[in-house]
Amino acid sequence: MAPYLYVLPATLLLIIWTYAPLMQTFELSFYDWNLIPTVPKTPVGFENYATVLSLPELHQALWNTLVYTLAFLVISVALPVVFALIARRVDGRAKTVYQALIFVPFLVTPVATSAIWRWMFAPEGGTIPAIARSLGFDMGNVFREPDSSLWAVVVIVGWQMLGFGMLVVSAGLAGISPDYGHAAATDGARAGQITRRITLPLLSPSLVFLGLMTILLSAQWTFPIIDLATQGGPAGSSTNIYYLLYQFGFRNFDAGLSAAAGTVFFIGFGLIALLFVELSERLSFHDN
Repeated sequence: MAPYLYVLPATLLLIIWTYAPLMQTFELSFYDWNLIPTVPKTPVGFENYATVLSLPELHQALWNTLVYTLAFLVISVALPVVFALIARRVDGRAKTVYQALIFVPFLVTPVATSAIWRWMFAPEGGTIPAIARSLGFDMGNVFREPDSSLWAVVVIVGWQMLGFGMLVVSAGLAGISPDYGHAAATDGARAGQITRRITLPLLSPSLVFLGLMTILLSAQWTFPIIDLATQGGPAGSSTNIYYLLYQFGFRNFDAGLSAAAGTVFFIGFGLIALLFVELSERLSFHDN
């Protein structure tokens, strides 16, 4: 019984804070309720699910979430590999400074991040629009333009999450024995061949993990920036599925509709996670 007693506190916390609310959300998805405790819940069957799946806002949010995910797969997976490989060529204190400059933004809170970037993107007096005007074009207010609001969020969140990706990749590189590269170099392999045929395959478990985290968490990463910088607008051009849930539940006070949307998204992301975990064993290469 000793091993089970060790995991019992964590299991209880998971049941109380994760699985119980999840079951309550599933139950609530079959009711019409406005979050007022004195108002009774009205059973509506699968009406909330039918409404959610037919909403144009959902289709826009799903498309935006896909764009966010693809963009962050580049920023949080591909770019960290490049920067981490460059860091291996830097020695001494310069390497520490180089890694700190990339990782420090990850430690900045979303509120401070949004404030800094809103100031930098400010149409009047902002640093970035001033540089753009000096180059001959006017950026306008990027947070209020349908064509630029989503990409502004991508830039902000990507700048902040790049450090997380580099931390994971650097940890993966640290676990790769340099003997493989030395042996390949002795046999005449060039640096590019060593990176492509030895380093990247051995780094695949870290990259698969980072890719899975990006797919599952990119919508959560963007939520605070969307709420603080664009509020999902203009006209839903920068919203995502989590911000849509927030609007359903806490702006429109439609708990049933929000719960139905949350249940649909939970099932969708769960299937993606299962597929990714299944593929991870085939995509990952281990030296043992």
